[in-house]
Amino acid sequence: MISSFDTQYFTESSFIKSLARFAVLPSILAVSLTLTACQEASVLGENGENDVQTENANEVDSNAATLENDESKAAEMSTEEQMIANLTRYRWTLMSASDKGAQPLNTLLDIKDQVRLSFSQYQGENSLNYSVGCNTMSAGYQLQGQTLTIEDGMSTKMSCGELDKAENQLNELMQGENQLTLVLDANVENGSAESATAESRQPILTQITSDAATLVWAGKLTSQAKYNSKGETVFWAVNAKKIPCADKSSELCLQVKPITYDDQGIKVSEGEWTAFNGEIDGYQPDGMHDEVLRLQRYELDANENEEAQEYAYVLDAVIESSVVE
Repeated sequence: MISSFDTQYFTESSFIKSLARFAVLPSILAVSLTLTACQEASVLGENGENDVQTENANEVDSNAATLENDESKAAEMSTEEQMIANLTRYRWTLMSASDKGAQPLNTLLDIKDQVRLSFSQYQGENSLNYSVGCNTMSAGYQLQGQTLTIEDGMSTKMSCGELDKAENQLNELMQGENQLTLVLDANVENGSAESATAESRQPILTQITSDAATLVWAGKLTSQAKYNSKGETVFWAVNAKKIPCADKSSELCLQVKPITYDDQGIKVSEGEWTAFNGEIDGYQPDGMHDEVLRLQRYELDANENEEAQEYAYVLDAVIESSVVE
């Protein structure tokens, strides 16, 4: 039999235990919520890390694909095509010349600053022009490996006086098979090709001719490479006689007129003669020949053009020449 004391004790004890249970619940809930939050943070952290890893992997894959495409394009070009592309980016001026016995070719060296060579491509055909400052000689060529084979070409036929000997010598050197070595980043300080600072570096082309003479050429960027654009082909007739410039100054200018040819090379139209107050890179008029020039025309950036010229003109080839009577 339970006494009143026992009943009172039982009731109070049960009440205290109940309070204890209710007091513990918030702690359990708090711990549970904390654990849940940690688990969620852990899951988010793992997902976030996975997302970053995925993005990084995608970026690496993208960069790898771009590099692979660039390498693929470069691989599509043959060794000859890569060399031709580099040769046509520059106009070449003679630096040194020696015969097979390493003796200097003074006939050319005395005028080396005006001895020029250039390579070009037109409608899939490779051609080169060379000159000592008088007639311009043009010829087709083939390149296999580093062997340059120069085909029979054409030349203007004017008398060059003291330059005749140099011109004949250069023309002879340019015949037959030649071996080329191209260094795009050579040091040319004091005429050497040894390693040095970047400021003194430029392309150097070494040519071993069929009779073992050595010609060394220094390269200067063409307008196409300089202006980073493909030129527009235009044809100009150039009159041997100069006329006063349009600004009525005392200076004389070239007298030129545009010519248009159809796809078969037949002349279809001519423009009017006008005074051209500018320069044609690679062209040296002699005042004795009427000529037709094939030019590459490049549009100039007005913001970078201090002389406010609209175009730059570069000689591609002399396609007609006649002596003025």
